[in-house]
Amino acid sequence: MDSDLEPVALTPQKQDSAWKHCEVYKYGDRVQMRCLYCRKMFKGGGITRVKEHLAGKKGQGTICDQVPEEVRLFLQQCIDGTVRRQRKRRKSSAEPLPIAYFPPCEVETQVVAPSDVNNGFKSPSSDVVAGQSTGRTKQRTYRSRKSNAFERNDLANVEVGGVSNMSDLIDRDMDNLIPVAISSVKNIVHPSSKDREKTVHMAMGRFLFDIGADFDAANSINFQPFIDSIVSGGFGVSVPTHEDLRGWILKSCVEEVKKEIDECKSLWKRTGCSVLVQELNSNEGLMILKFLVYCPEKVVFLKSVDASEILDSEDKLYELLKEVVEEIGDTNVVQVITKCEDHYAAAGKKLMDVYPSLYWVPCAAHCIDKMLEEFGKMDWIKEIIEQARTVTRIIYNHSGVLNLVRKFTYGNDIVQPAFTSSATNFTTMRRIADLKPHLQAMVTSSEWNDCSYSKEAGGLAMTETINDENFWKALTLANHITAPILRVLRIVCSERKPAMGYVYAAVYRAKEAIKTHLVHREDYIVYWKIIDRWWLQQPLHAAGFYLNPKFFYSIDEEMRSEIHLAVVDCIEKLVPDVNIQDIVIKDINSYKNAVGIFGRNLAIRARDTMLPAEWWSTYGESCLNLSRFAIRILSQTCSSSIGSGRNLTLISQIYESKNSIERQRLSDLVFVQYNMRLRRLGSESSGDETVDPLSHSNMEVLEDWVSRNQVCIEGNGSSDWKSLEFIKRAEEVAVVIDETEDLGSGFDDAEIFKGEKEASYEGGYSENLFT
Repeated sequence: MDSDLEPVALTPQKQDSAWKHCEVYKYGDRVQMRCLYCRKMFKGGGITRVKEHLAGKKGQGTICDQVPEEVRLFLQQCIDGTVRRQRKRRKSSAEPLPIAYFPPCEVETQVVAPSDVNNGFKSPSSDVVAGQSTGRTKQRTYRSRKSNAFERNDLANVEVGGVSNMSDLIDRDMDNLIPVAISSVKNIVHPSSKDREKTVHMAMGRFLFDIGADFDAANSINFQPFIDSIVSGGFGVSVPTHEDLRGWILKSCVEEVKKEIDECKSLWKRTGCSVLVQELNSNEGLMILKFLVYCPEKVVFLKSVDASEILDSEDKLYELLKEVVEEIGDTNVVQVITKCEDHYAAAGKKLMDVYPSLYWVPCAAHCIDKMLEEFGKMDWIKEIIEQARTVTRIIYNHSGVLNLVRKFTYGNDIVQPAFTSSATNFTTMRRIADLKPHLQAMVTSSEWNDCSYSKEAGGLAMTETINDENFWKALTLANHITAPILRVLRIVCSERKPAMGYVYAAVYRAKEAIKTHLVHREDYIVYWKIIDRWWLQQPLHAAGFYLNPKFFYSIDEEMRSEIHLAVVDCIEKLVPDVNIQDIVIKDINSYKNAVGIFGRNLAIRARDTMLPAEWWSTYGESCLNLSRFAIRILSQTCSSSIGSGRNLTLISQIYESKNSIERQRLSDLVFVQYNMRLRRLGSESSGDETVDPLSHSNMEVLEDWVSRNQVCIEGNGSSDWKSLEFIKRAEEVAVVIDETEDLGSGFDDAEIFKGEKEASYEGGYSENLFT
């Protein structure tokens, strides 16, 4: 039946909080829902039945025993609040309703004359009134560094009341938001939904701007529950004080997160886990290491350490890694993943000597980024990147040009942020190529030709580039070469699917695609050498490939025997009991020859439809020791970058604090914040969210593409962000792209295997480092 279920994307009209905790499917003409936690399917009863199931309302059907306690309590409050409001409405239904009145806000009643965006792109002169910051409030340090004209203008208007650190944020009075929100809800009587929603949103905006919150605060999964809890709490809810936030509330949240991590420890014993080591450079020049723990069900933040004086010493770095491994439990750790740099390699070698049951592994995402960085330094690719940047810099520093581009591309942006600056270069080039007909239609339109900016140096250069067929040919070739590498990067950085069973096949397919496109060995070998220089094949990667039934049964026998050596290495390392080692080796023959349940039609069909670890859990009961070994490997990631997009500026403030008590409080606050943000990994949509290329969070990787140059400064175009028009993107069916789906079968190119095997012992690391 599951194969007949069609996933249904949630629409903005689905306002009930319970929608976030279930999956929605269409089965014929009926809509069905599945609980995210216990996987129970509801064939009727609507969202109310699901909410009662999650809230644990007895007498209303089965109760979910897997739902997190905070979700259960929150939904109970929502149900109780709804009941109270219904009783109150029934009680007052006989009384005449007062007329709700919303006094206009100053900001709402201002009328701004629209810019003439299509005739010279000149905006009318306007006076911007900037308030004065208070004595203890500082301007954000990054404001002066903003390289994009829109963001500089935007922050100039918003940051006047900003705060410089989280301590100031907590210190601010919460009275600015909650009473206004409650008052707004209290006055809602008549269903003028747009007006009342605008009033509530303005109250939220004033509060968030006042405390200097980032615009990304709107993406927090706790934002809507926060508002819902105010509504469900009724009109007498009190505001938490400064002491409450710094005291019992923070303490309770710390204990709540610690409890979640304690629950994860049982998962670490069953599936094993990976220690992820990430670097963060602070504004004060500190080098901070963050330690996260990965398992398929949950990624958690463990702690951060000021490693400014540690990274220079491989002995100190080893001691730090050892401390973290012991904190987690060395029998739980399958691998420690760091950057592929010499000091990490040396410390990792020492770690493997002391703990023979784990691996040190260089971060796959970092290795791939190094490949892309080298590709980008090749003369012909470097020239194409710079040509493309001349187009994007002009577009993203002139509001009129940006409005026109978005009009012709139906609301799509032509830059695409990625994992790093190097990856962004090629994802943006791919996006530009996809939008080629739209960009060419724009520069040949009357709207473009009639505007004065199209006659200036920047406009003429942009038109020339977009109409240059040689530019497009070179851009297409660069995309053909780098697209397979970008797919590998997306696979290893996946937050939804453990990459260990797929990364070996993904690299194979990348080299195969480059060879197929370029044909001649002297052409493709240049790119293969770059790949082999940075892709240090690991026993874990090869074992994951070998134990993934999707690929194993399509491997040539000779190549299978080559990879078998990596599997033996993993058995000797990850299975300490020699008796169990012998059993696992014997069971491999059953797997290899598809004996017993491995050869049943159900198991054969499931090779392509199940996750590899899930396949072993379902069909590996007859070879229990081999199954446990396979699940332990196939449940791991290949990259330390999982969750790295959630950097907190507060982390660096921990080590800048001069007070021991406050430093510990900030450390606990980071512990709570980071783990709360990591909860998004399982709930965020797969790339269909709107991304603002001009936001501060994307500027680190997009700066070279949207920063203003001399041509932008000399142009007459307006950089007034208020004249930007919102153009809704064309409606698209939400499609979840599985990058591993078409890795396919058939791995018979001996040249690729030979290159990968030789590369395992090149690139600056000795052979015995990985054995």
